[in-house]
Amino acid sequence: MFAEKFKRQLPLHIMLLPAVILVIVYNYGPMFGLVMAFQNFNPAEGFLKSEWVGLGNFSYLMKVGDIHQVLWNTVYISVMKIAAETLAAIVLALLLNELRHRAYKRVVQTVIYFPHFLSWIILGGIFRELLAYDGIVNNVLGHVGVSPVIFLGDNKVFPFVLVATHVWQQAGFGIIVYLAAISGINPQLYEAAVMDGAGRLAQIRHITLPGIKSIIILMATLSLGSILDAGFGQVYALYGPAVYKSGDVIDTWVYRMGLLDAQYSIATAVDMFKSVVSFVLVSISYFMAYKFSDYHIF
Repeated sequence: MFAEKFKRQLPLHIMLLPAVILVIVYNYGPMFGLVMAFQNFNPAEGFLKSEWVGLGNFSYLMKVGDIHQVLWNTVYISVMKIAAETLAAIVLALLLNELRHRAYKRVVQTVIYFPHFLSWIILGGIFRELLAYDGIVNNVLGHVGVSPVIFLGDNKVFPFVLVATHVWQQAGFGIIVYLAAISGINPQLYEAAVMDGAGRLAQIRHITLPGIKSIIILMATLSLGSILDAGFGQVYALYGPAVYKSGDVIDTWVYRMGLLDAQYSIATAVDMFKSVVSFVLVSISYFMAYKFSDYHIF
């Protein structure tokens, strides 16, 4: 029985084999390098001969003042991104759902969703030009009597620039999820509401929002797993030394310490700490998603 089933599915297994090999080579193979987190790694001596320091790198990290600020920046920026993106996606989905002209609705949705496909290497250059001290945004603000704002060089402003640009790029993806959830609501509920004299806002408040509540909870819960991932590509493309205090996150700090300053063991220890915490958060988020939204992975 098993032999017949395996023989029948053999072409599918062969088709998957290249992808499995790539995953093993590029995802699991490099994990051997995590041993650097417990060594005073020296590239000349390699993994096997470098001095073993145990948990010494982790103890050292707790004494480094920068890491506490970096952790705070990561959590602070990530939480703001999750909250703002969720709220923007819900509001935009509700507004799009009210559009009755189907072609116009599709065009608007496509325009909003398009930034999701753009790389931050491209967007970083665009936003640097737009938000420069003498850029278009500050020129417009100057015409309405507002003093120029140093968007990419002010520690008080920069985190909000990250959140705003992230929402602009990613909110379109969430719109698809919420529009799909809205389309699953029974149309008879709206017909009954109209007969009872309910307006559009009343229908949104009493039918649409309760109808997608479980999806909102699910999406917000699953986002907890990425709370330590503040977006390396975006931050790296927009920040500079002037805003390290408020914009430096775990991934950018690891990049600078590991690749630029050649402190491989310290950078690996930080990244390993992030991976362990993220694993715990992902596990908690899936448990909460199962508990509150009956969401199953398998």
